Amino acid sequence: MNSKKNLNTLLAGAVAVTAMAGVATGAQASEKKAKEKCYGVVKAGKNGCGAADKSHTCAGQAKADASGVEWVLLPKGVCAKLANGSLTPIMADDAMKGAEKAMDMGKDKAMDMGKKMMDKKH
Repeated sequence: MNSKKNLNTLLAGAVAVTAMAGVATGAQASEKKAKEKCYGVVKAGKNGCGAADKSHTCAGQAKADASGVEWVLLPKGVCAKLANGSLTPIMADDAMKGAEKAMDMGKDKAMDMGKKMMDKKH
């Protein structure tokens, strides 16, 4: 009777271990699916595969930190929370246009402030 009880205990343990392994494998599979490319946040030399501007085709070849054409895989939703993180490549032309627009906006605000200050003096 004791050997039958031991056998049942061993079988139950084996079933539990097998079930847990299946759960872990399922969780790992869903984690792999829940990743996305994040551009603009990778450290130099730590990028995923090729650059968006086709400057290279291999991982680990990013030349500068935070390049808008280099990406790294992150869990879905994390990229949007990071400074400079983008789900699409940030090409040099786009970055320059954005900087120019910001400078123009700053210039306009500075002019408005100057006019207001001059109006207050008179």
